[in-house]
Amino acid sequence: MTDSHQVPLPGSARSDPTGLQQVGPVQPDDVVSFTVFLRRRAELPDELVEGPDTVSVEELGDHYGARPDEVNQVRAALEAAGAQVVQVHAGSRRIVATAPASAINGLFGVTLTTVRSTHPGTGQPVEHRGRSGELRVPAALDGVVTAVLGLDDRPQARNYARVRDAAAATGPSYTPVQLATVYGFPEADGTGQTAAIVELGGGYEAADLTTYFAGLKVPEPKVTAVGVDGGKNVPGGDPTGADGEVMLDIEVLGAIAPKSDILVYFAPNTDQGFVDAISTAVHATPTPAVVSISWGQSEDAWTAQTRTAIDNALADAAALGVTVTVAAGDAGSADSGTDSQQHVDFPASSPHALACGGTSLHADASGTVQSEVVWNDGSAGGSTGGGVSDTFPVPTWQNEAGVPTRSGATTTGRGVPDVSAVADPQTGYQVRVDGKDTVIGGTSAVAPLWAGLICRYAQLLGKKLGLMQTALYDSASKGRTATGFRDITSGNNGAYTAAAGWDPCTGLGVPIGTQLQSVLQDHSGVATEHGWAGPG
Repeated sequence: MTDSHQVPLPGSARSDPTGLQQVGPVQPDDVVSFTVFLRRRAELPDELVEGPDTVSVEELGDHYGARPDEVNQVRAALEAAGAQVVQVHAGSRRIVATAPASAINGLFGVTLTTVRSTHPGTGQPVEHRGRSGELRVPAALDGVVTAVLGLDDRPQARNYARVRDAAAATGPSYTPVQLATVYGFPEADGTGQTAAIVELGGGYEAADLTTYFAGLKVPEPKVTAVGVDGGKNVPGGDPTGADGEVMLDIEVLGAIAPKSDILVYFAPNTDQGFVDAISTAVHATPTPAVVSISWGQSEDAWTAQTRTAIDNALADAAALGVTVTVAAGDAGSADSGTDSQQHVDFPASSPHALACGGTSLHADASGTVQSEVVWNDGSAGGSTGGGVSDTFPVPTWQNEAGVPTRSGATTTGRGVPDVSAVADPQTGYQVRVDGKDTVIGGTSAVAPLWAGLICRYAQLLGKKLGLMQTALYDSASKGRTATGFRDITSGNNGAYTAAAGWDPCTGLGVPIGTQLQSVLQDHSGVATEHGWAGPG
């Protein structure tokens, strides 16, 4: 893309994070992998994203993917500048390429350096490629290229699994099967459904899955690892690390929908890896009913181009009928911010994601709820994420929910979360990780729990549910409990306090599974074998 007439790429500006240290130059012959994102040939209509109708992967690509001539134009520019194109996926508007570091400046008008920063999940120092300022592209590609990700390969996200401290445990714990009873899930097993899970590290041991599901006395689901951008299933033997996240996701989703096919997409924890994993999962064949994501980061920790690329991938999901469940974060209303302001987590804050918040639950052996409140164990123990986006406006389906104004502002935005379930590790999920039985919580557990429920709904209704919020919020108004939910009205996550109706702590509340099935049936007009005529 070497061109004397380069123009800035909007949204690509990246500033140095606090505490970043310069280590030295990137070696000229180091191979850099990156993904170039292209614009759509036509914008997705709202009625396709929010409506009951869906398109196939082929139709999405043909009508809303990248233009073939523009794909060829970008590919030619990359190759002319010394890059090697590795993959072209016009349907998801992506070109994956590699180039020596020495060519990056000519390609994108930026110099890469080796830097040291703090890992957002572990808090440990980590070395990676870095850049600052804006990227640039040839003037001929202005507007055609919408994002270039992967040049800076810093760890981008953190997972939201929290292992309970057994010595300090004060509450009960539950198997996913028990929670299905607590929340009144309809009887189903996910037959015929495909579920995807996005992971940015860690791995699973097949023997652990066999032992775990045998202990629950449910069928062991078919689980397949899929590598993206060099990512692999690599269990590290540390149940408190990324392995805990991976096993939690698989075991919770698999226990709720054991007859579903589960594909686990492993990608590097970079902005490029995250978006490529989501896009690969969403555009896969067969199209999944649901994608579960338990990784994220505060909205302001992403470049604008990355937020747009991920949001576009989630919009693709909605058009394909895929529901994407995303953990809302475990650091309360500040989302680990140090600026005394309130923040929400991304990609949970995308209007195309089903944002999943958390509660603290006490239920007896029969599944009867004794108490359920907002999860808040303080700064050390974690608290459900939630609040108001300062990036995304209020979606139309959330207009009547009573989302408050942003902190310190006069305008409002997308409210987070949408739904909830138990997340407190003190009242957490019984799982098995790296050969050990343990209890894990965090909003990480809520995303796969809802994903399993969605597989059940898709099986019973005979169709995918896509952007479920259009149905979930249909009966919601300020101060009023939405049909199909049990409202959580006690507790806070820092700046926000639970109240009747939707709130920025637990959203609409926790599911009453069978009631919510009726809501989804009525909204989609879909028949079932129980008095209806089958899929439409």
